[in-house]
Amino acid sequence: MTAPAVCVEFAASLRRHVDCAPQSVAPGSLRVVLEAALAAAPPLVHYVFDDQRAVRRHVAVFVNQQMVQDRERLDQMLQPGDRVLVIGALTGG
Repeated sequence: MTAPAVCVEFAASLRRHVDCAPQSVAPGSLRVVLEAALAAAPPLVHYVFDDQRAVRRHVAVFVNQQMVQDRERLDQMLQPGDRVLVIGALTGG
């Protein structure tokens, strides 16, 4: 039997750079969950995190449809069944 997991999905705006299917990862802090999900697509890491390992300004992270405000600590604890969506901001004019 598979242990309950957190589902992490990367929006099309990020998958167009590096394809990455939704990931089921063990619960933990948001940072641990994101790092585990990104392990499936290492080239995607630099699109999500800056060189200080903070979420980039042009990326939004949602947990259960609530936007995460803290881009640095990412210490929010996630539970089995939580859903994380990572979206790259679209720009244009």
